[in-house]
Amino acid sequence: MIKSLKQKLSLLLILPVALLLFLAGVSGFIYVRNVLLDEWQKAAILKLERAAHHMDMRLSRPMEWIKMFHETAESRGGPATQELILTRLKNLEGITNVNLKWTDKHSEPSHMIMQKHMDGKGMMQFHRAIISEVTAPRYDAKTKQKTVTLISDFKDESGRLVGRLEVSLGFDFLMQDINKYGWWESSMTCLVDLSGRYLAHSTAMKDRTRLGETNDPVELAVMKSMSEKPYGTHLGPGHPPKLVSGFYKIKQAPWVIVMSAPGKDILAPIVEFRFYYAIAGSFCILFILVLIQFVGGRMVRQIRKISDAAKQVARGDYVSPLPITSSDEIGQLKTSFNTMVEGLKERDFIRDTFGRYMDPEVARELMKRPEAGRLGGEQREVAVLMSDIRGFTPVSESISPEETIRILNHYFSHMIEVIQRHKGIIVDFYGDGILVFFDPLEGPVKKEVRRAIHCGLEMQQSMTLFNKEMKLENLPELQTGIGINVGEVVVGNIGSSTRAKYGIVGSAVNITQRIQAEAKGGEVIISDSAYGFLKNDLKIKQAFSTQLKGVNEKMNLHIVESVQNKFE
Repeated sequence: MIKSLKQKLSLLLILPVALLLFLAGVSGFIYVRNVLLDEWQKAAILKLERAAHHMDMRLSRPMEWIKMFHETAESRGGPATQELILTRLKNLEGITNVNLKWTDKHSEPSHMIMQKHMDGKGMMQFHRAIISEVTAPRYDAKTKQKTVTLISDFKDESGRLVGRLEVSLGFDFLMQDINKYGWWESSMTCLVDLSGRYLAHSTAMKDRTRLGETNDPVELAVMKSMSEKPYGTHLGPGHPPKLVSGFYKIKQAPWVIVMSAPGKDILAPIVEFRFYYAIAGSFCILFILVLIQFVGGRMVRQIRKISDAAKQVARGDYVSPLPITSSDEIGQLKTSFNTMVEGLKERDFIRDTFGRYMDPEVARELMKRPEAGRLGGEQREVAVLMSDIRGFTPVSESISPEETIRILNHYFSHMIEVIQRHKGIIVDFYGDGILVFFDPLEGPVKKEVRRAIHCGLEMQQSMTLFNKEMKLENLPELQTGIGINVGEVVVGNIGSSTRAKYGIVGSAVNITQRIQAEAKGGEVIISDSAYGFLKNDLKIKQAFSTQLKGVNEKMNLHIVESVQNKFE
């Protein structure tokens, strides 16, 4: 049982704390996880935007000169202007080659073609021009490096292609600013065209040729969004997501910069915090366990002491009062236990010393007297009452033993109730007879004589109710005779140290028994000594003189009909 109590204490204290820590940890983790993922997405878009801006800036310089070349179609600068623009293009940083080609359907020599399309002032004429393509990076054998070519087509009024300008840039030059960012090499970052083909990628993505080739749901989602949005981010499945990705389109070329990262790397700080949080939570629970052992264990030990003491009391071994060391509930429990033990001691003392059939108030009054708990007694004048059922022996022989016991128990329950109500002390039961005395203790005996006579008369009245109950059960009716006497007896504990009973001995008891024998069914007969105390208050039905067995002289006896005044 004690083990169960410890378990309950542990559950009641640890479970709420553990649940609170768990809920706080989960909610905190989810909140911080969302914050970290949101911050990564914002930071990724910002990084990609800066990288795209740098690439756009490097592409925009040659494109501006190419647009200026386009504008010579409607200006009057002549071939000299075009030559100047071409020269400037060749001198731009990062340019590896500038190639201008004029063509017609007859494949005439270039000088003839040039002449054919010049106006009267020697200027090359074309109707409109566009930058038709930015090629993917490819290896140039002449320059021995990867290059990207900007292709611009020239067309006449009919829409026929008349020339093409090709400007090649070093791919490393385009990537120069991007390569300065540490995240390019350390992160999963790549440059792809709109079809998803890799143009460049970090070492973390080597041996890959195309975005989405592994059917990764995040990469496929990025591929779809590239055709719809200029930038965006995507979270993969899982908690945390297995992969997080962001993309940003380059304005000056059909390329897209894509950055990806494992969710566990992004959430590394919160994962680490979760680890330390778990350690801190474990220490918290361990501290509670220690607290339970210290505080709860102390309480359990106190309860164990009370339990052990209760077991001893159950065996009849009354223990010494438990020490009260606190004013809390345990202290109150000990106080209640000590009070209970004292009450049990008193009850057993009353039962063992005074018998079961005594009014509790009378018993407590007797216990206040020093001689109540020791063997022996003292001599004093008391009123003695004895009752006996008339003709019960032949009745008992005519019915079964079970019915005999049932009748006696029912009879005694009626009589005991009346005797206790009048504060009589039942000494013993003699077959169907009852011996009772009324002890004045240190007061006048007259009051107890009155109690005894009242008790006898009420016992006779109770027999009327008793006989009605017997008649209903088809059992024989009974009559009882009662004798009352007053005299000196020895009152106290009679017996030995192992078995004693509070009672009376003396000749007055024997005389009372003889007086009771003279009473007929329904009569209460008192001795002359009892009559002398209350002769003015008694209504006597008959007085007579008789020789009692064992008594030398005749005794005057009185059959009492009623008492005029109940108490003085």
